Amino acid sequence: MLERSRQSDAIGESMCRDDLPVELRDYFDSSPVALSLGEASSDHALLLTNRRFRDLTGYTTSEIVGRNCRFLQGESRNDEAREKIHAFLAEDRIANVRTPIVNFRKDGRPFVNLLYMSKLRAQSGDVRYIFASQFDVSRTQADLLQNYDADLGQTLDRISPVLAESGIVVEGSLMTIANSAATIAQAKLTLTELDRGSFL
Repeated sequence: MLERSRQSDAIGESMCRDDLPVELRDYFDSSPVALSLGEASSDHALLLTNRRFRDLTGYTTSEIVGRNCRFLQGESRNDEAREKIHAFLAEDRIANVRTPIVNFRKDGRPFVNLLYMSKLRAQSGDVRYIFASQFDVSRTQADLLQNYDADLGQTLDRISPVLAESGIVVEGSLMTIANSAATIAQAKLTLTELDRGSFL
């Protein structure tokens, strides 16, 4: 059963990624952090995810690709996060966004995702893709969040020249978390509220 799931995942992955730059696909595969890539237009359907993203969410590639990642939010309100994300997607001048958002794994377990999103632009200035990274901030410690910030910063530094070869530019820069401990404490409080049913 597990082997069939892996084969299905590999098939779904190869089917969805043919039109993306090879360098980008290769970088995603090797990244130490969870990454996803979505369309810049229409419903911003996911085009590509990496293994760390799939491990985090529990979904296979074939279950993810072609869907807007909002399905991970389940029935949670996420009012503030949704407002920030909608503004980022709607306003051309907003280069990136970083916000905690309640997501659900495939098995139904909630987590607070520290979501980072950035626009990838063609040299013409048109937004080609929406790049994102995800991190479970609700089940971590301050030093692990700091390590993730460093890994994400390095990811952005390394992916920029990779994309430049395909004529694509990463817009914006990483907004680091000023107080990791406070961010984690808030995430844990959010999960407690979720358990009580007061966050939905």
